[in-house]
Amino acid sequence: MRSAEPTLPPVRGRDIAIGVNCALALLYVCLHVYLFLVLPLWLLPHDVRWGWTVLPLALLHNPFWSLIHEAIHDLFHPRRRINLFFGRALSILFGSPFRILRLSHLLHHKLNRTPLEGTEFYDRGRKSFASSAFGYYFQIFGGLYLVELLSPLLFFLPRRLVKKFNDRFVKPESVSGILMQSWTRDEAMREIRIDGALVLSAFGAVVYFYGGHWPLFVSALLARAVLISFLDNVYHYRTPVNDVLYARNLWLPNGLATALLHFNLHGIHHQNPAIPWIGLPVAFRQHSRRFQGSYFRAAIEQLGGPVALEDLPRRR
Repeated sequence: MRSAEPTLPPVRGRDIAIGVNCALALLYVCLHVYLFLVLPLWLLPHDVRWGWTVLPLALLHNPFWSLIHEAIHDLFHPRRRINLFFGRALSILFGSPFRILRLSHLLHHKLNRTPLEGTEFYDRGRKSFASSAFGYYFQIFGGLYLVELLSPLLFFLPRRLVKKFNDRFVKPESVSGILMQSWTRDEAMREIRIDGALVLSAFGAVVYFYGGHWPLFVSALLARAVLISFLDNVYHYRTPVNDVLYARNLWLPNGLATALLHFNLHGIHHQNPAIPWIGLPVAFRQHSRRFQGSYFRAAIEQLGGPVALEDLPRRR
């Protein structure tokens, strides 16, 4: 079902912040070169206290995802080939093939807040709060990213074994079943295998470079896993069921909102995913939107755990 609210007007390719996006991409590439090579090969052997520099880098995990998110929606660059190149390159540094991130996110837009896709949903007639809590808390405290990181391993198996796994363990009507139908096509599987091999090779090499300091790199990945997973559903927690276009616009101080590429204006984004990040504040003001709470408070509210479908509001 669609929301009764009209979608926002489309934008033109020239409205994309091409220069800023490319500059940010270069910045994140440089930061990963530092994390992957400079820190373990030159700085840590000189002084282990350089390891503390990993902490401020953790604050950039979610803004990094926001930039990849622009490529997912073809808003990084108006030229499709350039958009795809940067999307794949940045996703490899992120730790997962672009094809996996892209299709998962686009399906989220299609199935947003339906019982099939909701993160915190559970059916009281089939499950209890306790039985749902483990999966929910695992997902928001790192599970979402860890699945994205490890999922390419499945596609390195021979095609017949992937099909056998899919037929035996994945329900066709589930989110995973829908995604597997796309991921197991020839072109998609070839791309996932290439990007997955690059991810595993790069991350494996980095663990080797860190040597005895490998727990530091693993800690950096765990920080990414927690921050990405914990803030993924913050815009949707306890929002109306079956309103596929609904998400909350959450207040953040201007500086933090800009650093996050205005991802906090998630309600505007769901109304029209074709608006580049730089145009979200303008659309927010033009349509007299109001914030549906604070970003930080909404994040903390997720700790309340899974919610029975019967207790959630319905489509407005």
